[in-house]
Amino acid sequence: MRKTKSITESELLCKTIVEGMQENKAKNIVVLDLRHLTSSVCDFFVISSGDSSTHVDGISNATSRFTRKILQEKPWHIEGKNNSEWILLDYIDVVAHIFYKDARGFYQIEELWSDAIRTDIPNLD
Repeated sequence: MRKTKSITESELLCKTIVEGMQENKAKNIVVLDLRHLTSSVCDFFVISSGDSSTHVDGISNATSRFTRKILQEKPWHIEGKNNSEWILLDYIDVVAHIFYKDARGFYQIEELWSDAIRTDIPNLD
């Protein structure tokens, strides 16, 4: 008999966030799986970039709408909407980071969590 692997709620939310980001053409999407780290603040980070502050804001809005439509989930907290350089959507178990491309290079979140399991999502160009 074949065993099927069930997907957890946080994995499903992470996948849905990625799809929402892709819907508005987010660039360089990276998923960091933090579940095996003892110091982790959540299960997953989803990190992406936009080409302008307008693009960053659009990715944020599209991601929020998509997760609400598909999973009836809304972010518990949102940070960074004022300047759209780095918008954080906190869904408790999954945190989405949407950066203006220059700000992402400056903060280097992927390097801060380099011991996480990293998955690079191909751009849908």
